Amino acid sequence: MKRGNISVATSEDDKPKLKATKIFKCKNPDCKAWVRDEFAATEQACPICKGPMLRSMRHLPAVQNKPKPQPRKPKSDY
Repeated sequence: MKRGNISVATSEDDKPKLKATKIFKCKNPDCKAWVRDEFAATEQACPICKGPMLRSMRHLPAVQNKPKPQPRKPKSDY
């Protein structure tokens, strides 16, 4: 598909691979907030309206989590 001089890809190969992901979503029907389980705080309160959260599932693209850097040991510990 072309729009002006820009080509828009529509093939299946360009779509991200989706996988079932655990999430927490806000119970408030007026609030659309949700967060991935691995990024959720231990206390499950909505980050927007501060209401209760409900465990659920969504099909989302995979996320590459970067490992936390380990503190360096002083050279004297080698």
